[in-house]
Formats: sequence, structure tokens, C-alpha cells
Amino acid sequence: MPRPWISRYDLGVSATFDYPEWTIPDLLRRSASRFPESPALFFYGTRISFQELNDLSTRFARGLRRLGVQTGDRVALMLPNIPQAVIAYYGVLKAGAVVTPTNPLYVEREIQSQLSDSGSDTIVALDLFYPRIQAIREHGHLPRRIVITSLKDFLPPVKRWLYPIKARWTKRWIAIEKTPPVYDLCELIEREAGEREADVEPLPTLEPGALAQIQYTGGTTGMPKGVMLTHRNVVVNTMQGRFWCSSFREGKEVFLGAVPLFHCYGLNTCQNLAVATGSMIVLLPRFHADEAVKAIQQHRVTIMSGVPMMFSMMTDFPQVGRYDLHSIRVCLCGASPLPAEVQDAFERLSGVKISEGYGLTEAGPTTHCNPIDNAHPPGSMGLPFPDTDARIVDVETGLRDLPLGEAGELIVRGPQVMQGYWKKSADTQAVLRGGWLHTGDIVRQDEQGFFFFLDRKKDVIKPWGETVYPREVEEILFQHPAVREAVVVGIPDRHYGEAVKAFVVPIEGAAVSEQELIDHCRTSLARFKVPVAIEFRSELPRTIIGKVLRRALRDEAEGPVASAEAARKAM
Repeated sequence: MPRPWISRYDLGVSATFDYPEWTIPDLLRRSASRFPESPALFFYGTRISFQELNDLSTRFARGLRRLGVQTGDRVALMLPNIPQAVIAYYGVLKAGAVVTPTNPLYVEREIQSQLSDSGSDTIVALDLFYPRIQAIREHGHLPRRIVITSLKDFLPPVKRWLYPIKARWTKRWIAIEKTPPVYDLCELIEREAGEREADVEPLPTLEPGALAQIQYTGGTTGMPKGVMLTHRNVVVNTMQGRFWCSSFREGKEVFLGAVPLFHCYGLNTCQNLAVATGSMIVLLPRFHADEAVKAIQQHRVTIMSGVPMMFSMMTDFPQVGRYDLHSIRVCLCGASPLPAEVQDAFERLSGVKISEGYGLTEAGPTTHCNPIDNAHPPGSMGLPFPDTDARIVDVETGLRDLPLGEAGELIVRGPQVMQGYWKKSADTQAVLRGGWLHTGDIVRQDEQGFFFFLDRKKDVIKPWGETVYPREVEEILFQHPAVREAVVVGIPDRHYGEAVKAFVVPIEGAAVSEQELIDHCRTSLARFKVPVAIEFRSELPRTIIGKVLRRALRDEAEGPVASAEAARKAM
């Protein structure tokens, strides 16, 4: 099929590459061989070299095997961005098991649901999360083995000594008895340190086509589903990211590890990419704007993967002007569309161009990205990655290719695309058809091959029988000087089927009325696109990675808008 986007690739980026037949642990082993003494992780003063990281993960793998973890078993990881998250990830895979990342914000019901669905009978978790896991076990549910670690475990000696005092002062201290089925991560690792190589059972041999991760996602139907990614899927997508940046300096880059590593986006564009290229990751367990800008300046961060919320919070940080962010060479943004105003503000601040990308968990996750060096049109979600095909088809059947410039559903095909949904063959068949992944996202493509995200298929609003893409209305609201954030949803309308409602977070100290914003929208939007109601909020509900929970806002929206007709008549 034609690939007009290839001509827009940066110099040095090819349309296709030969991908190594590696497993995910090979990424770490290779960097440990090439850059043994180079720092792989930095965590509040603690430096862990690539050789140390490789050794620690191997010892953890052996510890898991001693506990009874077998090849193909699923192991849940419920950890923030700390060294143990990286050690455990590669350790679980070296043990031949399958990683199941688990959101640390999940409540008991959500944890239990994911553990039961994946069949994960082992979980590696932070001690602060233990009460939720314990409550699940007391009701007779999985897991059978719990490996616990603490924030203090890899802190420098002084900070490690002070941690219990601070934890007790902030009432975050949790005493846990480390007796089976509860184990201590550091003790498992230390126990393996004294074993002679000849006395240790060899770790299993892994195959690139074997299942590596079950990554849970809402997918295209809203219900959590386990995306099955093989070692090959993950390695290929990692290398696609590496090849996308022709000026990448292996062994010399510094990544800001602020994007959650349990999320597919952070896992591949930060952790795996950094490990594969011998680059250091500055780990931040939670994102705080002040801590992020300090880390960028102190460590001369060169590569940053972020989400729109992070860039917005950094530019809004009152003291940001005191910090030099110009060390950043490559800046990536994903997970949700980046508002133009946020992009412009951060680019002026840092001097680096943000390359916005696109992906979904089902594609490992990245399929598109804007060029790192070449210019790209405003609002673009990028060009398809090397060896990745993309088409735009009609929303109704998904069979008919649409003319250039017309909006339709994006379908993609490439070696990073998932094998299917875990134990959900019907859902798999619904989205994987003829080798193409149907994304459920509405996009358009321009003459140069750049793609533009419009909205999720299920988020499209249909007032008066017309089509409204929420992002278009949101971009207009963002242009008002008093608007910090804006999200648009469809709400029931007894006359016109649906109406447009906006949720707006004003800039602190700004005074703006509902009518003022409606009038602002009228100057740039057709009548049927103008919100009939605007609700002001101090903040918007978000996932831990920063995505706005649009579905939650839609559910919160009140019933049919009685004033919708009157509001339109007034326009």
C-alpha cells in the first residue's frame, strides 16, 4: 500500500528496519555488556549501574523461582517509579513469567478483578499498598504470594535511616510481618547473592514470540481487557522509538522518569528505551512540577516523555523561570492530545520542540509520532512509525477506505500490534480484522501523510444530526485567556438528541462567566457546536497518568438540558 508519509521522515529514518530477535531481558543484558559501569537508575542520590541492575534483576528472578513461580505464570507489579519497579519488571521476565502491571491507585475491587482475570497468584507491591492486598486475601482471593518492598529500600543510607521517622510523622508507616505468604523483596535478592553459579538452577530460555506482558486497558468498549504483548511486540516497539531519533547518543542520554512506568506509554518510551540504549533514568515516584524542573536542571536531562498535564503544570509553576530546561534535546508527548497553548508555552520555556505522538495499548503502544527534527503541521499526531501501515475507513463498517482529508476510523497494522485480548476471543475478533487493528479513534490525514486526531469514536457528539468532535470545541475554549483546562462531552437533549456541554477549569484568579465563554465559542464555531452549558470546576477527574476521565464527566452530567432550545434560539 502507498505510504506518502515516508517522504516526511527525518533524515536517517528508514521506512523499514531489521529488528533483532531478542527478548525484553536481552535489552538489559546488552546494555550491561556495553555500558557496565554507566548509571542506569538515579533515585534521590542512589545510583545503580547497568551491571548492578542486570545482577539485581537476575537474583530477583531466581528468588521468584525458589518461591515457586513457573514459566508462564502471571506476576502483578503494583509499584510507583522506584528502582524496585525496574528490577522486578526484568526479574519477572527473566524468571519466564508474564508481567501484569497494576495501577497503584486501584481500590480493592479493581485489584481483585485484575488479579482474578489474569490469574496472577503473585504480586510485587509497595508496603503502602499492602492493606488493600491483605483485605483481598482475607476474603479468599488471589494472590497466593506477596512480595513487599518499601520506598526506603534503595535510598542512600542517611535518607534510609530518616525514612521511618518521616513515615511515622506523616502516618504512612505500615508494619508488615514478613512471613509466608508475605516476602521481602530485598531479602529475596540478598539470599541469592550468596549462591554459587554452579549451585543455582539455570533460568528458563525465553523465546521472542512468548507472552511477556498482559497490559490492562479500557480498550474500545470501555471494559478492562488484558492486552497480550509478546517479547517481540515490546522489543520492536522499543526499537522503532530508537530508530525514530537518528541523533540518539547511546550511552549518553538522560531520561526523566516521571511518566508512570506501569503504564504502557511510560514503560516503552521511557524505561525500555532508556535501558535498551544505555541511558540513565532519573526516577520520580510522583510527578510534582517543582521536583521535575529541579531534576531536569540538576541532571541535565536530555530526553523527556510526558503527558499534557505535566507540561501544563511545569509552565504554570511560579518559579519555573529560575530553572534551565534547555538541556532537553528530545521531548515526546502522548497519552492524550496536547493543547496548542500548552505546547507553545513549554516550547518557549525550554527551547525544545515537542514531538507529539499517538498510540494505544493494543499497539504496544506507539504507532505514530511527529518528526524529531523536521517541521510538522500544528495539531498533528504524527506519521506512522517505520514498518507501520495506517488507513482511514468509514465508521459504520470499517471496510471502505475514505478519501484524503475525510474523517474516519483509524486502523493500523505493524509488528508491534498485540496478539489479542487475554481470554476474550470475541473482543479480539471485533478489533483485529484481516490483520488490521481497529482503533476506535476518529482521525484524518493530510496530503503530506500527517495524521490528525479528532476524537474517540464513542466520544463524538451528534446534535441536530450533525457531527461534533469534542477536541475542536476544546481547542476554541483553550484560546480564551481565562481558561486553563476544558473538556467537552455530549449530554442528552430531548429535542435534538444530544447537546454540547463543557467543563472548564479557569486560570487561578481569572474572572469569567458562562455566557462570556459561550459568546467566545460563537465567534469560531457553528451553532450546533457551541456549548449550551458550561460548568466550572477547580479540577478535572484524571487517571494517574494525567488523562481526563471524560466518561466520568459524562456520567456526572445532569439529565436532558431543558434550556438547550432556548439557548440555541438566543444564539
